[in-house]
Amino acid sequence: MRWLGLFPFLLSLPTLAGQATIPPLPATPKHPVVDEYHGVAITDNYRWLEDGKSPEVIAWTEAENQHSRALLDALPVHAAIGRFLKQLDEASSPSFYDLALCGETLFAMNWQPQKQQPMLVTLASPDDLASKHVVVDTTELDPSNSTAIQFFVPSVDCSKVAVSLAQGGTESGTVRVYDVATGQALPDVVPRVTALGGGSLAWDTDNRGFYYTRYPHEGERPPADMNFYVQLYFHKLGTPTSEDHYVLGKDFPRIAEVTLSASRDGRYLLATVENGDGGEYEHFLRGTDGQWTRITEFSDGIKSVALGDDALYMLSRDHAPRGKLLRLELVTPTVKNAKTIVPESQAVIDDFRFSLAGAEPSFVPTRTRLYVTELLGGPSEIRIFDHEGHDLGTVPSEAVSTITQILPLRGDEILFGNVSYVDPMAWFRYAPASKKVSITAVRESSPVSREDVEVVREFAPSADGTKVPVSIFRRKGTALDGRNPAILTGYGGFGISQTPDFDPRIRPWLDAGGVLAIASLRGGGEFGEAWHQMGMLTHKQNVFNDFIASGEHLIKAGYTNPSKLGIEGGSNGGLLMGAVLTQRPDLFRAVVSVAGLYDMLRSETTENGQYNTTEYGSVKDPDEFKALYQYSPYHHVRDGVRYPSILFLVGENDPRVDPWHTRKFAAALQATGPKNPVLVISFSNAGHGSIGSAEDQQISMSTYRWEFLYDQLGVPWVTPAISKQTGAVGSGRP
Repeated sequence: MRWLGLFPFLLSLPTLAGQATIPPLPATPKHPVVDEYHGVAITDNYRWLEDGKSPEVIAWTEAENQHSRALLDALPVHAAIGRFLKQLDEASSPSFYDLALCGETLFAMNWQPQKQQPMLVTLASPDDLASKHVVVDTTELDPSNSTAIQFFVPSVDCSKVAVSLAQGGTESGTVRVYDVATGQALPDVVPRVTALGGGSLAWDTDNRGFYYTRYPHEGERPPADMNFYVQLYFHKLGTPTSEDHYVLGKDFPRIAEVTLSASRDGRYLLATVENGDGGEYEHFLRGTDGQWTRITEFSDGIKSVALGDDALYMLSRDHAPRGKLLRLELVTPTVKNAKTIVPESQAVIDDFRFSLAGAEPSFVPTRTRLYVTELLGGPSEIRIFDHEGHDLGTVPSEAVSTITQILPLRGDEILFGNVSYVDPMAWFRYAPASKKVSITAVRESSPVSREDVEVVREFAPSADGTKVPVSIFRRKGTALDGRNPAILTGYGGFGISQTPDFDPRIRPWLDAGGVLAIASLRGGGEFGEAWHQMGMLTHKQNVFNDFIASGEHLIKAGYTNPSKLGIEGGSNGGLLMGAVLTQRPDLFRAVVSVAGLYDMLRSETTENGQYNTTEYGSVKDPDEFKALYQYSPYHHVRDGVRYPSILFLVGENDPRVDPWHTRKFAAALQATGPKNPVLVISFSNAGHGSIGSAEDQQISMSTYRWEFLYDQLGVPWVTPAISKQTGAVGSGRP
């Protein structure tokens, strides 16, 4: 074994690198560009790598790709992991998600084993899977399997459904309308409904048209503004889009992100407008008279609003960081008339469920009840109130689990999705009259066993003493001798919580003696808005301190040691990877970073980076510039430092994080002194992570991630037993 610095450099990659069959890394010249920010001169050596359309950058990307793929494809574990993931895919049970009830018809996204993309289907009942009817199968529309459904919205009479479709991970969506009974497309094609700021749609009550988010069309705005200034328009079926008329939005912020929702009868329409990605919202209501009223402003602290039959229910964090619920009568729809019905308590009221249709409230009004998702530091449960806010108890659900969605049925009955670390996703019916929960036929089963797996929650003290929750997966009886290979992951941003989920892919890792840890970092929403704010803007360093503390805890608690500790993250979690590997390169052995942000000084020169400024801050502000510069990973790469082994994965069509972040950061790391491998794998037909990717492409991405960690952490491959699931059958839960 060859020793380099603190860690043994595993033989696999160096040995292969010496073979003539491995293409070399490309030459990466420095072309310095000097920028000045608030009197500080900063040199950027790799600005030229930002131009993804230049022949030089295309050639550089391809050379990096060939080098990295050749190394990883030749590893002995490559074929075994790819084969396991493929078998796991083929043996898995079908899954249903993003359910929507229209009349008596249940709409859902449906993933089927061996299908390259999910389908839009209908069911007559959640207890009748045989009634499944395929409405839209994008693999029939696009043989390349690169077209994905972004969202769907049924018409009020349930006879038609509007579907947004995007290609190649671009997230630039065009809406088509389909006849539900036949699956045939109507002639209507509405472009640019979705872009960087998302997109949404709501039908009119007569089913003859819909309101939708519309981004500028060619010639309406300068090229730099084409993915901003979203407005609401109305499209009448059977007419050209040139006749669509403006409805609302001329005064929306440049970086507005808009979500539409309608009351069950379609008479009321709600527009939720977010000011970028920082969590500030305003709301507009269209009443039965067709007039729009602004009911909240950004400064009101209202996070989310749900439409009831006769009132609006609003989650406020104004002087209530854990959340309080307000009720506002529809006849007087201004926030000053709202009444507090559920005051702030120790529990955190979850604000949103992120679905294909956008951010939806995590609380649901029914005829006489209000079902509210409460966060318990990550796990969640459903608490029941009446419309006056009286506490009626909780809906029985699995302990330490996630409520994925609440769907109102007749009267006060609901369907709800429930998943945990040890049990796969299942849908349950709750009847308030009997207070009984019953499992439906819409449930998944696992092709691998988890009976010998346990999940424990421990706490890591961060630099300022904050206790950071860390959920740790391990096989029962795992020895705490400091010798276990471990993977630590986290996110820490945008108020997004790390919640329990079921992932059968970790079975081989646990069988090989591995440990998996998930840190709930500040910047997320696990403990309310204060927890989020402590990890955003000028407080972002807290997120990195929390993650470093979590890694140190795994070592001190005897789970692992630095030579066996790998870390992984994507998107904002990719920024996390870049920050901690430059701040504590001694703490980790291997890093997998997917679609991350690394040059935080130039991030806002990208389109989506401008949406992110309300979360990260802007270099235009002196204090925010100082904070950004202090942690920007690209600006803290130092010569002579031995960094961990690193694998970057990136999609060339990524609209959220421009791939140049990865190109520049990788180039800077590759230019340092004696080093562990720094590999870059790009996917030409992919977007942000796995969003919109076909199943085979997702398997390829996962194969590279897992094999890199297995190789660099010296973990033997252990093939687990896989049990083929032929249908969505029970998981054994009551």
